[in-house]
Amino acid sequence: MANLRFSFGTMGSGKSTLALQIHHNLSTRQLYGLVLTAFDRHGRQVTSRLGVAAPAIEVTPDLDLHALAVQHWPIHYMVCDEVQFYSVPQCEQLARAVDELDVDVYAFGLITDFRGLLFEGTKRMLEIADERMALQVEARCWCGSRATHNARVVNGEVTFEGEVVVVGDTEDADQLLFGEAVRYELLCRRHFQLGDVGS
Repeated sequence: MANLRFSFGTMGSGKSTLALQIHHNLSTRQLYGLVLTAFDRHGRQVTSRLGVAAPAIEVTPDLDLHALAVQHWPIHYMVCDEVQFYSVPQCEQLARAVDELDVDVYAFGLITDFRGLLFEGTKRMLEIADERMALQVEARCWCGSRATHNARVVNGEVTFEGEVVVVGDTEDADQLLFGEAVRYELLCRRHFQLGDVGS
């Protein structure tokens, strides 16, 4: 019987790495599946900061994921990265693929956005998943405490306002997005609430 598994964590907790590992393990056992992503920092692929990557189908707002599974039938699994950016209907389409097509779905995403609030896709996955797994790789705040939040830093300051989806790379603080230097910083709850990036 197929399962809908949602694995979640902060940036740096190994979500994409685990997604790629699951895809590798299944595909080398002659199982056929799809790899999906949304807003990956390198385009139409799932990438890990460890340097591994795999081609992926880009999940756009108008893509019906159940219909996609039917179109590629027979498939055994779907590996879905960056699921926090999927819409509520797309999350429900994944559940239908599990229930109606017997396709295992492995979904990965951030738990909260830069404001500390659940993403729309994350909230729905937490509500409907058969299994919910917090990733065990603990990212750390600059103070050494467990990181629980992904803070958005704009021009050196933590911000709690703005568009929910702004893709930036945590390794390039000088990258200009929309005319401003945007990066993300992992913080513990205390330093997130204080807006303190330790510099």
